[in-house]
This record gives sequence, C-alpha cells and structure tokens, in this order.
Amino acid sequence: MRIVFMGTPEFSVPVLRALVDAGHEVVASYSQPPRPAGRGKALAPTPVHAAAEALGIAVRTPLTLRDADAQADFAALEADIAVVAAYGLILPKPILAAPKHGCLNVHASLLPRWRGAAPIQRAILAGDVETGVCIMGMEAGLDTGPVLLRDATPIGDYDTAGVLTHRLSNIGAKLMVQVLENLGMFPAEPQPDDGITYAAKIDKSEARIDWAAGRVQVDRQIRAFNPAPGAWFEYRGERIRILSARFQSLSPDNQDVDFPTEPGLVIDDQLAIGCGVGAIRPLHVQRAGRGVMTPDELLRGFPIPAGTRLV
Repeated sequence: MRIVFMGTPEFSVPVLRALVDAGHEVVASYSQPPRPAGRGKALAPTPVHAAAEALGIAVRTPLTLRDADAQADFAALEADIAVVAAYGLILPKPILAAPKHGCLNVHASLLPRWRGAAPIQRAILAGDVETGVCIMGMEAGLDTGPVLLRDATPIGDYDTAGVLTHRLSNIGAKLMVQVLENLGMFPAEPQPDDGITYAAKIDKSEARIDWAAGRVQVDRQIRAFNPAPGAWFEYRGERIRILSARFQSLSPDNQDVDFPTEPGLVIDDQLAIGCGVGAIRPLHVQRAGRGVMTPDELLRGFPIPAGTRLV
C-alpha cells in the first residue's frame, strides 16, 4: 500500500517503523520543520525526520498545508492512505480528501475522552486509571472522527508521561498495522456525545509545582511533566526539576501519609516537602544545566535545610 506518513515526536517513530516492517511503501514522511535545540541553538530535525531519513524515506517539512502548492505536492504522491501520528499541523480538507482511502490517525487516548494536543499528560493530571489508543478516521473537526479500533492500558501509580508515551506508541503501531492489513473490515464507529473532554496543549507555566495541591496532585504533576517540561520549584533564584518522587509517611507501615503540612515546607534534611495534605520525597532531581541526580547528591553541593519554604 502506498502510504504518506505524517508525524513529529518520538511517539510517532514506532508507528513509522511498523509500517515499513509490514512491507508498506512509505512514499513520503511529513514532519514539523527542524527547530533550534541545545545550548548552541542549532537546527535539529524532529525524531520522525531523523528516523525517516535513516529508513531512506523522503522527508517533507512544510510550515503549513493550507496553501495550494503544498496541497498539490501532497496530492501528486497519489497515496492510497495517509497515516498520521502526532503530526502537529491541522490537515485541511484538500489534504484529507487526497489519499484514495483517506487519512487515519493514531490518537493516544480512549476517545472521546482527551481530544486534542496533550492526551497523555492530561490523563495523568486528571488521575485517570486507564488510557489507550484509538485508530481514528480523520475529518475536519478536532479528533472527532469515527474510531476503527481501540485498545486500553492501565495507568500505573508510577507511570510517567515518558513511560506511558513509549507504551502507547507501541500499542498504536500494532493497531495501525492491524487496521491496514484488514482495511474495510473494521466498522467505523462514531464517537458518542457523552464523555467528551479536551486535552489542551501544555503550557510551561503549568509545570511549576503547586505545593498547596496535596500530595496526590503534586505526584501527578511530577509524573505528567516527566520528561518534559519537568515539574519544578524555585530556590535561591534557581529552578530545580523533580523528575520522580514518592509519598512521605510519618509511620513505618506507610499508612499515615495524609498528615497536614505547610505547602512547600522542607520538613527534614533529606528534602521531604510538604504539600498541604501529606508530603513527597524527591527521588531524582535536576538543576539547570546539570545532569539528573539524587537528593543526597543535590544537597551536598546545594544545601536546602529543613525549615526552608520553597516556591
């Protein structure tokens, strides 16, 4: 089958590779343009761009698909189908209509819950107990198309956005190959009107830890923003990211975890921090421009004594 692939982040790469491994002809890969990255701000290709080039697939990185030339170039590929996975650009109607069998999207949620840009992070922040992947027929609305195939997976107590992204991308790759191998065999089920939620794009300001939110929500914030942008607090004018943490208990049997605490107060010399209700103890932290370290390693060169109030 002649396929145009459209994707940008690491989530999309397993889907692209699965299409190639299944023997499909990927005639072109569309991705977001290279962006400045690193200290030198040199232009860096997206994960999909790099993976496609390594596979010998032609890469296209238009800024928009709304102009006539870009739409004509897309139509000239004469694709049987377009496969989309976290591409990041809205597909206008001429693009949606160009492939013989339309466009299919790999969406990382159990639609209609969490339509939109950040379904994985929003599911963790909301405390969802499960999420999943839907293979969806694309139409003009935001993730409103009919679902052909879906699969669910639990969200574990320690799952971060990074861990969940890896799991869901592999689920999505398997589902997409299954749909393409049996094209026309899966009924396109319209999404119900009940249960619609929207996963707004993550704003970096959301990553500042809200110490008054309670231990459960602070933990969700840390997991949802790992690996990026990283949940953080500020001390002595410097941002410290917390990449993982565990609940702090007052009792040996770990039963007393909801004791009242002052929000942001460091309550011992090992960096346990109050969250209004309960406390968390960071396991991995990172200073700006430094590598990931344990709290012990951080505190040896950057003391944060008990009684400090973090913001």
